[in-house]
Amino acid sequence: MTLKDLALVIGLGAAFILLERLIPRDRSQRVLRPGWTTDLLHTFIGGWLISIGIFAVGVALSLLRVHAVPQAIAGAIRSQPHWLQFVEILLLSDLGVYWIHRISHAVPALWRFHAVHHSSEHLDWAASHRVHPVEQLLFSTAAAGPAILLGFSPGPLALYALVYQAHAHLLHANVRIDFGPLRHVLGSPAFHHWHHADQREAYDRNFAALFAFYDHLFGSFRLPKGRLPERYGVEDPVPRDFLGQLAYPFKATAAPAPSSSGSSRGPMAEPDPIR
Repeated sequence: MTLKDLALVIGLGAAFILLERLIPRDRSQRVLRPGWTTDLLHTFIGGWLISIGIFAVGVALSLLRVHAVPQAIAGAIRSQPHWLQFVEILLLSDLGVYWIHRISHAVPALWRFHAVHHSSEHLDWAASHRVHPVEQLLFSTAAAGPAILLGFSPGPLALYALVYQAHAHLLHANVRIDFGPLRHVLGSPAFHHWHHADQREAYDRNFAALFAFYDHLFGSFRLPKGRLPERYGVEDPVPRDFLGQLAYPFKATAAPAPSSSGSSRGPMAEPDPIR
């Protein structure tokens, strides 16, 4: 994690702590809620590991682009206005996020990494950092990899990375925001909180990050009107400590545990019909 990354995390953290005090979803939830020390370690130590990995993947993809993508295609893309490239990156990258996210719920080996993120029983801005480094590399590659390979300009790519990080904090924040009539188009905290709900009706729903319409398109949207999730987390035996969470996916005995309803949080259980 560079000094720029550190400053960004601290700045976003301060802004979202203030926002969570002003319009909280759960007024009783404290800033230093259970699990905050684990998320702090994910933020800084895990973030440092992720930064190294993302840099290596970015270099590898840039080198691959030179040999795999015709220069005419990269040139045509870069000749577009930066604002148009930015919009195209948003749409392309979130489609990648949707499918790697959905696959992570469907494939047992990937679910064990993703279960670390779902183990948060209290959602706020810091919970967005509870992610296994291996999983984050997969998500980052699926999100930004196609845009890097196609030769999009560095400026729009950098802006996308900033927007993606800020929006990830918002999705997990302890705030009352659902975007009103745009909730079916854009991913909101209410939309993503239902993805994290440890309730049978919410399993394997709301995979998109920025664009909720992808979930409409692929039949996985759920956002009950006037209702909030009752609880978060997973039944899987994910350790509560940072080192235990890093090791958890590699343990041969790690497997989804049955929920109280007899179904499993992951890999993908057949969801209830959308209401």
